Amino acid sequence: MSAHALSLAETTFVVLDLETSGAAPSTGAAITEIGALKVRGGEIIGEFQSFVNPGHSLPDFITALTGITDSMLFDAPTISEILPTFFEFLGSHHETVLVAHNAPFDIGFLKAAAIETESAWPEFIVVDTVRIARSALGRDEVQDCKLSTLAEFFGASIEPNHRALDDARATVDVMHGIFERLGTFGVSTLGELTTFKRKRERKALD
Repeated sequence: MSAHALSLAETTFVVLDLETSGAAPSTGAAITEIGALKVRGGEIIGEFQSFVNPGHSLPDFITALTGITDSMLFDAPTISEILPTFFEFLGSHHETVLVAHNAPFDIGFLKAAAIETESAWPEFIVVDTVRIARSALGRDEVQDCKLSTLAEFFGASIEPNHRALDDARATVDVMHGIFERLGTFGVSTLGELTTFKRKRERKALD
């Protein structure tokens, strides 16, 4: 059976969040923290957290945003040391679906890290909670699809704070809230989730 035929309750998701030293790998920015939670059937069945030494000092604005300092990263593993362990945690791309809030950002950094470390990138199915939230929620419900906005809307157990594991936890709660909402649209399988699209109503101009 293909992964797309699995019900959302049967699917193994790894909800991940990265902290980084800047906006994009193309600018020389690198991963500074990885947080991930393995979830199936609404239960957290695994957890991964590690600082990553990016090989350069952090800009002041990143330290101000995340609270992560150079001294916290000094003894941390490099990406080449931690990536194999993280891939092991993720498991097979035939069984695991990756989830992230604004997934192109996180997946872009992970793919760049794979290239840098000469590791093959497994072709995971990726779910972006920003994209599905835009389809599942009306403009009259949330003003934007930032993680903090959605975490508050769905009553997440933790407030996002620009630390990888906490933000991954908030994303898990947001994901489950979105899944409940999608149930009202008849979405119950991974295939239906990845193809679901509903236009958000445009706000009428005053």
